[in-house]
Amino acid sequence: MTAGLGPPLLDVRGLSVEFPRRDLEPAVRVVRDLSFQIRSGEVVGLVGESGSGKSITALALLGLVPPPGRQCGGEVRFAGRALHEMREAELRQIRGAGIGLVSQEPMSALHPTLTLESQLVEAMRAHAAMSKRAARARALELLQLLSIPEPLRRLRQYPHELSGGQRQRAMLAIALSANPRLLVADEPTSALDATLQSQLLDLLSRLRRELGLAVLLITHDLSIVAAICDRALVMYAGELVEADSVPALLDRAEHPYSRGLIAAVPVLGHPAPRGRLPSIPGQVPAPEDLPRGCAFHPRCAERQPGCDALPPPWVVTHPQGGARCVLVPRERGVSA
Repeated sequence: MTAGLGPPLLDVRGLSVEFPRRDLEPAVRVVRDLSFQIRSGEVVGLVGESGSGKSITALALLGLVPPPGRQCGGEVRFAGRALHEMREAELRQIRGAGIGLVSQEPMSALHPTLTLESQLVEAMRAHAAMSKRAARARALELLQLLSIPEPLRRLRQYPHELSGGQRQRAMLAIALSANPRLLVADEPTSALDATLQSQLLDLLSRLRRELGLAVLLITHDLSIVAAICDRALVMYAGELVEADSVPALLDRAEHPYSRGLIAAVPVLGHPAPRGRLPSIPGQVPAPEDLPRGCAFHPRCAERQPGCDALPPPWVVTHPQGGARCVLVPRERGVSA
């Protein structure tokens, strides 16, 4: 897979998101100082367990953090423009025409009382001056592009009449309807069986090749990242703990959390005796109850003295990324 060239299409610098609490308690940071870039035609995987802050990150990229949450730091630039400086009308144009979003739950994202045709036509006409006839023709083209069977019939159907795989593709069709340059796909395969999952990943790869689409693929499954992504961003407890090209990450992951995720996937890791896969003990801490020092240290089999005292620095180990761990020697790179 070839990463995109040229300046970044999406440039995220120091993104932080918080939710206020009652009374005088301090707000809870659910995303902390997140920085990464995506270039045109590049597929980047944002991977981590549930509760790591991935879905809130996806919403923050489009200025859609649900209230009372808010972006409290950093900036998001798309095609060189700072989204936080835009008026709401400008942001609405970016959402769809610039960045398309495929949410985790298609049944809640699709309108239950509108046909698929109505929702596709509305999405297209919101971003381009076109007749209903032209929009309907484009909707049919999209369903054919996405290999949805009997596309004319599907256009007349309501979300509850579609299968899980068809609903997921319908969401993808709506996200692509305004010809975005970047697609943010939040757990797009979570409700699909293995066959449909493979078909959807093949489809995303084809769209990247044919349309030059950039993709941010959000998932808890590292095997999906290995199958389709150029680079991987590993997120834990609201912050980035490692970033690397996918081949390099699978070959020499720097962070113990990354290594734990890799070992827990049968195809990527090495099964333990008697066929039992290793797992990471415990669970991701709640954002309001983060441990001192490294957020991962209570679950880490490689923790060192002092891991429970100070947060580890981010160490840039090479041009494509780095890691946030005391096991990474500071002299290998420049602390960011």
